[in-house]
Amino acid sequence: MKLSDEEIAFISAEIDKSNISMQELKDDLLDHFCCFIEHEKKKGLSFAEAYNKATVQICPDGFAQLEKETLFLLNAKRIILMKKLMYFIGLISSMSISIGWLFKLLHWPGGGELFTYGFLGFVLLFLPLLAIDRYKLNLQAALSEKLRLVLGFGSAIVTGMAVLFKMMHLQGADILLIGGALIFAFGFLPFLFFRMYRKALE
Repeated sequence: MKLSDEEIAFISAEIDKSNISMQELKDDLLDHFCCFIEHEKKKGLSFAEAYNKATVQICPDGFAQLEKETLFLLNAKRIILMKKLMYFIGLISSMSISIGWLFKLLHWPGGGELFTYGFLGFVLLFLPLLAIDRYKLNLQAALSEKLRLVLGFGSAIVTGMAVLFKMMHLQGADILLIGGALIFAFGFLPFLFFRMYRKALE
């Protein structure tokens, strides 16, 4: 049974009301909904009943979750490659820091370089990649949650750079250390405790 123009317009409006940003996905959803509803109406269901059934079948967790899953499938290979690279950098950096620290304790040559380069890789490569990964996972989260992530990782990176500057006796270490501490104390911590407070009230 063919859908009327009003019914198609209703489905299109409902899809447009969602947070879906991909126009191709919107078009595909409209087509899927129309086909599904036409099929169900042939069985004797009303438009409203068929639409509700289509919603449960096509996007049971909502339009936003459907788009998230679609984006993941479209970018799965690139996402997996990025995660592999991120964790490989994290592993190599951590190993370099550990071995460098051991070499320095035993007064063996190369300890300082291993520790420095490992720490540099951890702070400037691994932490930013991890921050981007966690931010993408929380794209649908509230603004306060996003700010908590950004400020938390930002303070860690700035403080890490301050430690590195101190070790290498470079200028600006104190400014970086103060900046990292201020971001952590007045940026990250208020959002963290506000989130914990809200969870305690739920």
